[in-house]
Amino acid sequence: MSKPLSLARMLLISTALSAPAAMAQTATDAAPAAGVPTASEEADAQTGNVDISVPGSDIIVTGRRTSNVSQAAPQVVNVLSAADIKRTGEGDIAGSLQRVTGLSVVSGGFVYVRGLGDRYSLALLNGSPLPSPEPLKRVVPLDLFPTSVIASTMVQKSFSANFPGEFGGGVINLTTKAIPVESFLEVTLGSSANTETSGQLGYTHYGSKSDWTGFDDGTRDLPPLLSNAIGSGTPFPNMPRADLRAIAMQFQNADTSVVQRTNSLPFNFSGSLNGGTAVDVGDDGRLGILATASYSNKWRTRDTLQQASLDVGAGAGRNNQQISTENEVTVNGLLGVGLELGDQKMRWTNLYIRDTLKRSAIAIGQNDGQIQGADYLTQQTGWYERQLIDTQMVGEFKLGEAISLDVRGGYANSQREAPYEREFVYVRTNRDLATDPVGDRFVNALNRQRGDASITFSDLNEDLWSAGWDLSYKFSRDLSATIGYAFSDTKRTSSRYELHFDATNLPVPVQQLRPDYLLSDASIQLFDISLLEFSGNYPVYEAAMRTHAGYAQVKASVLPGVSFDAGVRYEKGRQSVTGIDVYDTGVTPFNQIRKDYWLPAVTITVEAAKGLQFRASGSKTIARPQFRELIAQPYLDTESNRFYRGNPFLQDSELWNADLRAEWYMGRDERLIAAAFYKKIKNPIETFTTITDTYAVTTSFANAPEAQLYGAEFEAQKYLPLDRWTDSPFLQSRRIALIGNYTYTQSKLKVSAGDTTIPYSYTTGPLPAASDYFQDGAPLTGQSDHLVNFQIGLEDMDRLSQQTLLLTYASPRVTSRGPNLQPDIKEKPGLTLDFVARQAVLLPGGINSEFKFEARNITGRKFQEFQEAGGNKVFYNRYKIGTTIAASMTVAF
Repeated sequence: MSKPLSLARMLLISTALSAPAAMAQTATDAAPAAGVPTASEEADAQTGNVDISVPGSDIIVTGRRTSNVSQAAPQVVNVLSAADIKRTGEGDIAGSLQRVTGLSVVSGGFVYVRGLGDRYSLALLNGSPLPSPEPLKRVVPLDLFPTSVIASTMVQKSFSANFPGEFGGGVINLTTKAIPVESFLEVTLGSSANTETSGQLGYTHYGSKSDWTGFDDGTRDLPPLLSNAIGSGTPFPNMPRADLRAIAMQFQNADTSVVQRTNSLPFNFSGSLNGGTAVDVGDDGRLGILATASYSNKWRTRDTLQQASLDVGAGAGRNNQQISTENEVTVNGLLGVGLELGDQKMRWTNLYIRDTLKRSAIAIGQNDGQIQGADYLTQQTGWYERQLIDTQMVGEFKLGEAISLDVRGGYANSQREAPYEREFVYVRTNRDLATDPVGDRFVNALNRQRGDASITFSDLNEDLWSAGWDLSYKFSRDLSATIGYAFSDTKRTSSRYELHFDATNLPVPVQQLRPDYLLSDASIQLFDISLLEFSGNYPVYEAAMRTHAGYAQVKASVLPGVSFDAGVRYEKGRQSVTGIDVYDTGVTPFNQIRKDYWLPAVTITVEAAKGLQFRASGSKTIARPQFRELIAQPYLDTESNRFYRGNPFLQDSELWNADLRAEWYMGRDERLIAAAFYKKIKNPIETFTTITDTYAVTTSFANAPEAQLYGAEFEAQKYLPLDRWTDSPFLQSRRIALIGNYTYTQSKLKVSAGDTTIPYSYTTGPLPAASDYFQDGAPLTGQSDHLVNFQIGLEDMDRLSQQTLLLTYASPRVTSRGPNLQPDIKEKPGLTLDFVARQAVLLPGGINSEFKFEARNITGRKFQEFQEAGGNKVFYNRYKIGTTIAASMTVAF
């Protein structure tokens, strides 16, 4: 018999059941003042007394009531509840998500779903889209989001029409904490140490006196003369040399250019403050407020081997050993206000996240493509600020017994600033000094033949407005329908000015000076050191993305035990990238993609027996190029130490998706699931690498003709109470938690004779053959054949006492196509073993607290990115990650 499931009982289903919206925090999550929740209470919180905001909230679930969220949802979903997130012990959501079936996390927070890159995934916050502070991405990196502000995370892998059409692998909806049930206040302090960093040798530079806060004190502001020069529109080569010298003398010198050795790097530190309260309003109203704030200061040192080769079989032609130290400071806060008046609900959520990275690096190596037998010493310093501000309003209104209206609107701004990226290259050779003045000491000739010195200023600003409404009508307990509209408007402005210092007759003793002396005011004036611009004709670009979408969905139970969720979405998108003609060349490059799509989706669920059900789903979705991919502006990614360049000829990708699934739910939070999936992709966007004879490596993007992806997933979760097998008082109240999943994925590009592609270097003439860039049968970039996650834990059901071992494995995956059809560049993620323990501690005065201990990467897995041929390996990046030990204490008042 079909029964409507009340909104309060539908914990975490949210957008999986209807239009995107905000899922909420559980009562036990919101009220630690009542005591630290036990494992049993955290599990109970997933099914009871929950306030969630779901547009189109007339929810009908066929069959019995169930506490398993993924079973009740009409789509294929995985949910990380507050209890799941706490069990992993991760500090950010990206770390927690890598435990979900079919998901892997790549390059510092970008989530890959079922082997598809981050471009095929969609991240939402409370159902609203997010802007990205990353120049290379339109997808926000999820390592920005600390777990302290997130109540739950839902991953939906089968498309439904209420979601945006850019849904290739899946959607990830982050839900912030909501109105607390009762007043609470908690304080958390923590510290951690890494075997490769803490107490070890590292490097840093002074910067400014406020760097520890993550905010510069103005030291790195754009110098006035440079700002005036940029605003004048005069090309740098046309400026008087005296003016260029004056600009060079205004740069902050020693503070931003001198790398200092630190013999013992400090331990990491973090702290947070969370609080909330709620009061009754009238007879049936409730007003609540919740606020969180946190700060963390982390250090990371990498000793990295960097190589490149024109012929992998012959070995590396460039060898570099780089030691880099990064100091990351993160500041974030959340303020939420909610009002409930009977069935009418409104919520206002405000989120602020700021992540700052201060980087110092020294490298030494050889490059046979420049001067054979010479040593190159490279020094780099950088300051990278990422910031996200988001404000959202959500309202749920009951207009009658059968009809409801949900509305939502939001504004978000992201920024990234990278002032004073500095690089100095010194060269040393043993050639005869009579014929080569470089000699056997490191020198910097400032002419890019022997050495180099450069400074780069980058800035990115992105604004995103979004709104939508959903109108739902419940015809009967077995039939409901929703129509809706969604709008989003994104605008981005990005600039990058790269300047190189230039001198024609610099004496060798001056070339041997350290950076701040080399570029001192006296040296600039005495030796006529000037500036050259390497920014290209269009150092500034503007990008925009506007979408309008209308959709309709029907949920129905057609036969006993058989239900379906079907819908169609019409989405009209306009995406453009414009190079700003700052130098009045008379030419303004403009790239635009204007397309509209009909995107159908259907999921059928058959309940075969109690707890046993089968699903089948099919849909069509799309993937659009990302902004920077559409303009040929160079960019250095510090995570991969690689230059990227966009491609103005990219097209949208179109995907056809199918999913078959068998699910057996044995009990609350216990399940056994097997699934198979298939995707066909037209015009997939793939990364490829080019390399010059001087071993300059650049990564770009192009459309391959077609790709196919298929695979299978297996998931199991089981709890074993120990009181069945033992009389031990210690074990009587405890249970063993067994959670595991495995994903097998295969993908291949389809490249036939006559297929063409358009790389960024194309000008005129016949289009290049696709086979010049892509090999038929090659796997998609980012796809691992095997993903394994396993957790085994011991949990106390009466009080918080939880010890968990977590194992994660990902098989090698391609990060980029190899240059000139050489072997692909691959990453070897390997196996990671972590241990997390949580323990309730009663402090004097009856104060409840929680102690957490973590050991990460116990086996000491290394990071390896390489090419391999003829028994030789060329490592683009190889370094030790180290083992991290962390401890924290949370006190609830």
